[in-house]
Amino acid sequence: MELFTNFPLLVALFTIFFAQFIKVPLQFIAYRKLDWTLLTSTGGMPSSHSGAVTALSTAIALEHGLDSPLFAISAIFGVIVMFDATGVRRHAGEQATVINRLVTDFNKMVNEMKHWPEKKEQEKRKELKELLGHQPIEVFFGGLLGIALALLLHAIFH
Repeated sequence: MELFTNFPLLVALFTIFFAQFIKVPLQFIAYRKLDWTLLTSTGGMPSSHSGAVTALSTAIALEHGLDSPLFAISAIFGVIVMFDATGVRRHAGEQATVINRLVTDFNKMVNEMKHWPEKKEQEKRKELKELLGHQPIEVFFGGLLGIALALLLHAIFH
């Protein structure tokens, strides 16, 4: 039962769910498109990864202090996660975009050369996930969200 009173864990998990949920109305405001798949997708504004690690670090700082080894571990973990979100994962998403375009262009060329009729197989083709990582601004706002939620929930529940 101690698991249900672990404030850093709970605030980090809550931040993930909140950040994923808030992507839906933000997407709707920006593009006038309601996309519920954003609840379980990677990438986008705000970064739930950044929110989670900053909420975790903030909650640990509030409970154990900035001089705590637990805070040091969570802060370094957070830096690595946020760096990865804007680096490796973002570039993998950009590569996926290029590969998907190449596949589309190749399929179009094959169809034109062989005069193939439209096939359902082409519709079933799975594309690589392009929205893997985050723009730096998405990571920044995810981080701010995590800090704000940790401070707010700490003030409410402690």
